[in-house]
Amino acid sequence: MSLARGASAQKTQEILIRGHRVKALEPSQLDALELAKGLRSHLLIEWDTPINSRGDRFGFNNDYIAWVERGPHDAILWVNHEYPDPLSLHGSDYDHPELRTRAQIEIERKAVGGTLLRIRRAASGKPWNFVYDDPLNRRIDATTPIPFAWPEKIAGAHTATGTLGNCAGGKTPWGTVLSCEENYPDVIPDKGKKSLYGWEHHLDLPSEHYGWVVEINPLTGAAKKLVALGRFFHEGATYARAKNGRAVIYMGDDRTDQCVYKFISDRSDSLERGTLYVANLSSGRWIPLKRETHPELKKRFATETDVLIHAREAGLLAGGTTLDRPEDIEIDPVTGAVIIACTNNKDQGRPHGSLLRIDEAKGDAGALEFTSSVWIAGGLESGLTCPDNLAFDRHGALWVTSDIPGSASGKAAYTAFGNNSMFYVPLKGADAGKAFRVANAPIEAELTGPCFSPDGKTLALSVQHPGEESDVGKELHSHWPRGGQEMPRPSVVMIEGEWLG
Repeated sequence: MSLARGASAQKTQEILIRGHRVKALEPSQLDALELAKGLRSHLLIEWDTPINSRGDRFGFNNDYIAWVERGPHDAILWVNHEYPDPLSLHGSDYDHPELRTRAQIEIERKAVGGTLLRIRRAASGKPWNFVYDDPLNRRIDATTPIPFAWPEKIAGAHTATGTLGNCAGGKTPWGTVLSCEENYPDVIPDKGKKSLYGWEHHLDLPSEHYGWVVEINPLTGAAKKLVALGRFFHEGATYARAKNGRAVIYMGDDRTDQCVYKFISDRSDSLERGTLYVANLSSGRWIPLKRETHPELKKRFATETDVLIHAREAGLLAGGTTLDRPEDIEIDPVTGAVIIACTNNKDQGRPHGSLLRIDEAKGDAGALEFTSSVWIAGGLESGLTCPDNLAFDRHGALWVTSDIPGSASGKAAYTAFGNNSMFYVPLKGADAGKAFRVANAPIEAELTGPCFSPDGKTLALSVQHPGEESDVGKELHSHWPRGGQEMPRPSVVMIEGEWLG
């Protein structure tokens, strides 16, 4: 049953959260990170900040954040860096990628991938800060050699050069981080095609080496690309445990009219071998992408490795249900339901998207049958639009960030919503299913990667691509976070407050 009912969250001004009356923010188009009363933030790190004496610097367009606890006042953050921006990095544009220089491309290669960052605080209630030159601080970028966790070669090699397009991700119970490669053709196109950035004019890299889930050991930086999880526009990789102990990973393909996938491992502590499935919502079944058991796949692909390399095509051939840009996926800690953010599908008249709910048979993540429903529909009624990243807090409430394109912000279907925002969605009580706006992003920015500390008292949040629609030679649209006439800088902020934990 959909929870989108009752008065619009745009009209509901206050909500009681753990004894605190919280007034929802109004939509905004200010160039500021605005927070609901009772929340406060401080900037942890911004793009291009040195992280060690080896010359590594914090990358561009930070996205997914994973919090790896080492103690109550000590942690490691993994932060994705999704894509470069020529205007910010070297004052050029996208219009003539064939004119890009090798030096510009090398700067961009170093700006993407991910960062491992040691953070500490003096005591509870004190601010978190990153530790400069900590031995654990390191970059993994588009130049880092990363092996494939697979016995066969991928496009002629056992190792890829770097990782890129790193959007959302996940964590495993054995202590590793999963980073997901999404829009790789923008950077490394299929052979004979052109990219947005022009790297192909200087680099000969096969596109088949990108579009994977990358597993990283945060203590050593060792990384590997998980071929068994398939190749597509990975938005996230969310872990669950099957009743038989096997590891399960839920994944969305972030493109209009693409599918949701599930991987069930052969072992409880490894993602290197297992079976990839695609969801068919009509039948309520997970369909295995196994060449030998599916006639269409056997006809189209020569090997199981080919199926995994072309998992998107295989998923559609096998009967996967197409969805409205399935992005982040999280597991409801109370019900065990699988919640999927379907951002939007403007071509199909669904500009606000929805949250899709999947209930696995007998509550088992390893089941091959399920039921599904639109859980919360986006729009003025629920107060939610373009859901993207999701996070549940310790009390079972859902936090949702929006992904309104910068070019559409404040226009047409999104006029009532202003800048991108973060919403608090209670799942019980009179306000269940209503979205309360608790943060507004700066101009043309997106709030991404919400990640709670284990004690629930700190929310790490990425502020990505402020001023992303700015043009070369013209006035910048945003100057966040430094203000004045400064270049906007993607950054990570730490949010705390009286009603957060």
